[in-house]
Amino acid sequence: MRDQRLIKYAQTLVNYSLYVKPGEWVVIRGSDLAMPLIKECYREILKAGAHPTVILNPEGISEILLKEGNDDQLQFNAPMMMEVYGKADKILNILGDHNLKSLAAVPSERIALQRRSGAPVTKIYNDRVARGEMDWTLCLYPTESGAQEANMSLSDYEEFVFDACLLNTDNPTAAWQKIHDEQAAMVAYLNQQTHFHVIAKDTDLTLSTENRIWINSDGHHNFPSGEVFTAPVKESVNGTIRFTFPGIYSGQEIEDIRLTFKDGRVVQASAKRGESLLHALLNTDAGSHYVGEFAIGTNYGITQFTRNMLFDEKIGGTIHVALGKSYPECGPINDSMLHWDMLCDMKDGGEIYANGELFYQNGLFIKK
Repeated sequence: MRDQRLIKYAQTLVNYSLYVKPGEWVVIRGSDLAMPLIKECYREILKAGAHPTVILNPEGISEILLKEGNDDQLQFNAPMMMEVYGKADKILNILGDHNLKSLAAVPSERIALQRRSGAPVTKIYNDRVARGEMDWTLCLYPTESGAQEANMSLSDYEEFVFDACLLNTDNPTAAWQKIHDEQAAMVAYLNQQTHFHVIAKDTDLTLSTENRIWINSDGHHNFPSGEVFTAPVKESVNGTIRFTFPGIYSGQEIEDIRLTFKDGRVVQASAKRGESLLHALLNTDAGSHYVGEFAIGTNYGITQFTRNMLFDEKIGGTIHVALGKSYPECGPINDSMLHWDMLCDMKDGGEIYANGELFYQNGLFIKK
């Protein structure tokens, strides 16, 4: 019997998040574990009159390449993927892996090398998205590995995912439209401001968003969503920030990250655990030393840290900073192969000032 929750999930992804139209080429990427959701999305794409293609990511293949491939093989860009990113109209990426720790023993330098080598494919992808020629959505199929990371049973984790995605409501599309409207008011205020000051435990950070645009993230690209974000002026970030939760990268955890910025660039970086990976990521390229995103989480339905930033960065009462690539829609970009989000809790005394005015306190917007 088909799972009615997955049917509703697929309908929301295809018709709301991606807004698939007749004649479009829609590529679905995911693991074999996500096949129940992949099949439902495939059905919905067909109903929309579009052309679905499925690309599976088999378990263990990335691990084999990273451990056994030589440098030339790590840096190879498959012509097939160049074609996909060069011509697809929509791309749906479905997360959900067998083992989220499968790359934990891979040297961080090899992970960084492979990421840098993907620059040509990433450039095609980013340029087409910026020109409005391609759209994308990232979502999650709940698996045992994800449940274990979140310290939940699989059934509890499934409910967590469906609740966070508003799929347990009668009309998820209407529920996400309500989120859009609420966040539109936040964005209208933030787009009138230019200078921000963030204060929290072991955190005192300033940045400018002059000539930048705040974006209302309402479930179209990331699903679920619930955040407002921008790209700070590259050289404007100054001060220190301590990230409350572990930084997660390729299944590896970096604990108690502390960064110091001077004129936008990270000049000091430390961590209690995983510091070598932290420095390897910082050294991905020139742009990875700078902040590409500053965001405020607004999804108060996500109340638990799950070690999955698709959900965690949306937690209401938190902010997150991403090192590396910025999103073109925010304004002049910081170019990098890296985009790595790190999360800071603001619910215990955190404050954010905009142009000297306190508008956010203890994890809540107080400016109406």
